[in-house]
Amino acid sequence: MMTPRALGVLLFSLLLLWASGMKNSNNKTEQRRNVCLGLVNANQYEDFHLENTADCFTKCSESRNESCDLENLQRYWLKFEYHLLENPTSIVNMSFLKAAVQNISTHISEDLFFSLMPSQVPGLVTEDEHEHPDRVRLPRSLFESLQENRSEVLLAITILDVGPGNLFKGPQLSLQDGSRVLNNRLVGLSLGSIPVRRLAEPLEITFSHQHLPPNMALSCVFWDATKGDWSSMGCSTELRARKTICRCDHLTFFALLLKPILDQATVQSLIRISQAGCGASMIFLAFTIVLYVVLRCCWQRFKSEDAPKIHVALSLSLFLLNLTFFFNMGYGPQLSGATCRARGAVFHYFLLCTFTWMGLEAFHLYLLVIKVFNTYFGHYFLKLSSVGWGLPALIVFGTGTADSYGRYTIRDKSNVTTLELCWFQEKTDVSVLYVTVHGYFLVTSLFSAVVLGLVAWKIFTLPRATAGKEHGPNWKGVLTVLGLSSLVGATWWLAILTPLGWSTIYIFALFNSLQGVFIFCWFTMLYFPSRSTVAFSSSVPRADQVHTMSHE
Repeated sequence: MMTPRALGVLLFSLLLLWASGMKNSNNKTEQRRNVCLGLVNANQYEDFHLENTADCFTKCSESRNESCDLENLQRYWLKFEYHLLENPTSIVNMSFLKAAVQNISTHISEDLFFSLMPSQVPGLVTEDEHEHPDRVRLPRSLFESLQENRSEVLLAITILDVGPGNLFKGPQLSLQDGSRVLNNRLVGLSLGSIPVRRLAEPLEITFSHQHLPPNMALSCVFWDATKGDWSSMGCSTELRARKTICRCDHLTFFALLLKPILDQATVQSLIRISQAGCGASMIFLAFTIVLYVVLRCCWQRFKSEDAPKIHVALSLSLFLLNLTFFFNMGYGPQLSGATCRARGAVFHYFLLCTFTWMGLEAFHLYLLVIKVFNTYFGHYFLKLSSVGWGLPALIVFGTGTADSYGRYTIRDKSNVTTLELCWFQEKTDVSVLYVTVHGYFLVTSLFSAVVLGLVAWKIFTLPRATAGKEHGPNWKGVLTVLGLSSLVGATWWLAILTPLGWSTIYIFALFNSLQGVFIFCWFTMLYFPSRSTVAFSSSVPRADQVHTMSHE
């Protein structure tokens, strides 16, 4: 039988073992956490440490990730070339990293070319650019300038894939507007402790790529470690059909930045077009609301119909969106951070309200034309209103609690500020913008497009099938579809075409800002001056034939 003393010793031993295990577990957890703080693997470049640190390329994808120290991690990879030069026989061939060291005589008689294919370890190649589209040319004069001090030098060449995270992105890049390091690829060139600056003849790095959208620009840059950002000083960019040639007068890490082209003149032109269109829309949207109030007062039966209420709700949300747009254009540097966050949230709210009511227009159109029967809903418009105004409020509240709103700056290809807005601030996680704006718009637009397509099919096919013979052009049907398209937001669909070029951007700015005018014309055609003009008499069922009721 175990004595009390022996039992106490046993329990004490178990307690020590448990505490030791917890300590080791905490140490391991702390060590894993410190990898992306740049503490654990600092100055260690074995394969295990390289792969371990490379995991941070994806882990550090959030700008406010507290477990990441971008400065330390960037310093780790910048020092890798010095490690290479201390071990000149080493070759690195990993999925994210290709690197090698070349021993080069300073008495060479011609320029040197090295392959920079991301799938191969860098090595000497011939001048044939068709065989080696990605390459670097180092001028002979670079090595001749070093002849007085040494007969040979070691050259480290690195190809690094930094992934989609925040490493080596810097303040200059804004992921919200599509800016990025092309292919996430960096090219490093170093002679170690030998400084190479202000070359008389620049080196050339050729990056191959596919055709780019006309509203995007490529620029050759190098990583300025003193500023922790990309810089183009000392570099020039030559754009060709499927490649870009960078010429720089020093050695360091280089990359191609892909950024949207929005120069000051273009931004001002788009602003003027949008302001003129939005101003006209606000006037006609106000007319639409006033006309609805007059008809509701003068025509008793008009009060019970849901279709005009939905049209007016859309008109009101669009009017308020245009109004907040005008206020947003009045942004000034003296505006406080809290005020700007409030403006960004309000603008986001009415944008989502507009998308939602366009989707509800499509839903009502589906009940009106496609389903037709067995569509009774009690308090129908009240339920639609709870979705149209309530759902955007929930999204904006959730987005606001994540501190997503604030100052947003648009810059041209020279990094000069062309426009400042109160919107999603630049440090916001890009997924928030994509989900709450792009994704929301995509869902409502796809639904609206499907419904509009079904309605158009019904308008153009059913009359012919009923009559049993072919008719001429159904102009009433065409005008009806055009009118309905303004309600379901077809002008917003032009945003999908904007990557094709500047002409589509101007077309989108013009037609989208005039949506209010189109809605007024359709509303007037439906309800004024007489009910006999509803839907051109035959193209679409009358607005009061949908079996919905609002018991209000």
